[in-house]
Amino acid sequence: MTRGYFLRVWLFCIGSMRAWQTFLALLFLVFAATIGYCADAAAQVEQSAGTASQAATGHGEHGGGEHHGLTPDAPVFNLGPLQFTNSMVVTWSVALLLIIVAQVAMRNVQLVPQGMQNFIEWLVEGMYNFFGDILGADLVKKSFWFFCTLFVFILFTNWFGLIPGVGTVGHQVTMSDGSHLFKPFLRGGNADLNMTLAMSLVYCVLWLFWSLQALGPGGMARHIFWGGGGQGFMGLFMIVIFFVVGLIEVVSIAFRPVSLSFRLYGNIFAGENILEAMMVLVPWLGWIIPLPFYFLELLVGLVQALVFALLTAVFTALMAGHHEEGHGHDKDKHGAHAH
Repeated sequence: MTRGYFLRVWLFCIGSMRAWQTFLALLFLVFAATIGYCADAAAQVEQSAGTASQAATGHGEHGGGEHHGLTPDAPVFNLGPLQFTNSMVVTWSVALLLIIVAQVAMRNVQLVPQGMQNFIEWLVEGMYNFFGDILGADLVKKSFWFFCTLFVFILFTNWFGLIPGVGTVGHQVTMSDGSHLFKPFLRGGNADLNMTLAMSLVYCVLWLFWSLQALGPGGMARHIFWGGGGQGFMGLFMIVIFFVVGLIEVVSIAFRPVSLSFRLYGNIFAGENILEAMMVLVPWLGWIIPLPFYFLELLVGLVQALVFALLTAVFTALMAGHHEEGHGHDKDKHGAHAH
C-alpha cells in the first residue's frame, strides 16, 4: 500500500510537469546536438592540424599504424544543422527501453504488486525516501521526477555501454596520411562529453528555476553573499569576508556543469578504453583478461550514476531545501496556533 502511494506521487509529479518536461526534452536535444556539432568541428580541425604536422615532419610515410581505443568523435548522420552521433542512438535506445519496461510493468496495476510492478514500486519508493532525506518533504515533491529519472537513465546508459559489441564493433577508416582509424557503430552514451555536458546544463537550468521559486532573486543573493552581520569593525569585516566567500561560491556554481560533466565522462570513457586495451593486450587471452575490469566497470557505472544524482540533489538542497523546510515549519506553527 505504501509503495502504491509513492508510485502515485511519482506519477502525479510526472503528470503535473508534463509540459515542463517536454520543453526540457527539446532543450536537452538542442544542447546535445549543438554541442556535438561544435565538438566534432573542433575535433576535425585538431585532426587536420595533426595530419598537417605529420606531413610537415615526414611522419606521414610511417603512418600506416592503427588507432586503438574508443574514438572521441564518431558522427552517424546529419539532419540540416543538427548532427546525430552513435552515442545519441545509444541514449535513445536506453530511453526507449526504459519507457517500454515502465509501460509493461504498470500496464495492469494491482493492489498487491507482483513481478515487475513489485520491482518498479520498490525502486520508486526507495529512491523517494533516499532523495526525501536530502531534499526535504516539500522540495522532493517538486524535483523527485527529475532526480529519479536522472539516476535510472545514467545507470542504464552506463551499463548499456558495457554490452559486448558497443564500442568494439565498427569499421576502419583510412585517413589521408595512410593511418587507419576505427569508428564503432555504437558507443556508450556517457562516453560522449556532449551527453554529460547536456545533462549538466539541463540540471543547472532546473536548479536556477527551483532556487528562484523557493527564494526569489533577493533571497538567492542573501543566501550567497550574506551570512549574518555584527556591530562595529568586526561586523564590517564579516560583511567583507562573506562577500568574498560569495564571489567564490558564484564561481563554483558557474563551474558545476564542467565538474559534473567531466567527472562522469572521464570515468566512463576511461573505463571503456581500459576494457578495449585489456582485450588487445594478449590477443589469445582477450576473452578472460577483461573480465575483472568488466565487473569493476559495472560497479563504476552504479557509483557514477549515484554520484551524479547525489551531487545534483545536494546542490539543490543547499540552495532551496532549507527555505522549504522553514516554510513547512511556519505552516505547522500557524496550524498549531489556529487549534
